[in-house]
Amino acid sequence: MGRPFRQVDVFGVDPCTGNPVAVVLDADDLTTEDMRRTSAWTNLSECTFVLPPTAAGADYRVRIFSLRTELPFAGHPTLGTAAAWLDAGGRPADPGTVVQECGIGLVPIRVGEDALSFSAPPRLRSGPVDGALLAEVLAVLGVDAAAVVDAEWLDNGPGWVGVLLDGTETLRSLVPDLAGRTGQWDIGVVAPAPEGSEVAFELRAFFTDGVAPPREDPVTGSLNAAAAQWLLSSGRATAPYVMSQGAALGRSGRIHVDEDADGIWVGGRTHVVVAGQVDLG
Repeated sequence: MGRPFRQVDVFGVDPCTGNPVAVVLDADDLTTEDMRRTSAWTNLSECTFVLPPTAAGADYRVRIFSLRTELPFAGHPTLGTAAAWLDAGGRPADPGTVVQECGIGLVPIRVGEDALSFSAPPRLRSGPVDGALLAEVLAVLGVDAAAVVDAEWLDNGPGWVGVLLDGTETLRSLVPDLAGRTGQWDIGVVAPAPEGSEVAFELRAFFTDGVAPPREDPVTGSLNAAAAQWLLSSGRATAPYVMSQGAALGRSGRIHVDEDADGIWVGGRTHVVVAGQVDLG
């Protein structure tokens, strides 16, 4: 049976310069295994499945998969799913805000003239990183502890460990290596951009399910959201600011962070690159 499908580029300055997400609409009758299989087949960092909402106030419900692992929340899939839903004719109850239901609850998404932005959800885990774990993280990254300014849990669904480095020279030189380690590793690395740059910070995100070497995510909404909470609350950043991500992979991701009385908002451009149908059997 053919199902509406979109592949959306998120956070790119231009089409195909950000992070792609596959979005399967009308997925209500798919099983969890169907979703896992489809997500792994796309070989993208995330694939989402849109279903009817079950919570009052939601415009739709989404299940988010990273290959075969289901996530309660992820940032660029949130914006990409909203863009796909709108492109397929979805109409939010509030014309200016799409409300997404996902594993962490309801997430508001503001619809701007040329961008979408989601409300950064509360972190599931925050605070300092245990010294032994941080030592392992730095070993994976190949970074000397002298280059580390701070480290903190940035877990808002994906369990990111955040590391703040002394500058972009160190950030850009990273070549992570699992060195025989197993298990799941989600590492986000941030550095302040040089003075006079068009952006305030640069970021890189590495994840793995135990397969070496770790994969680098081109542009990561969840990590940027949690990093924004960390940087703003610690006084290392002031909103609004722009984060750069993806240069190491030849991408030009730009993440716009703002803050108001309703919270921290993480946004960027979305481009529907592929529109059609998929036959998942």
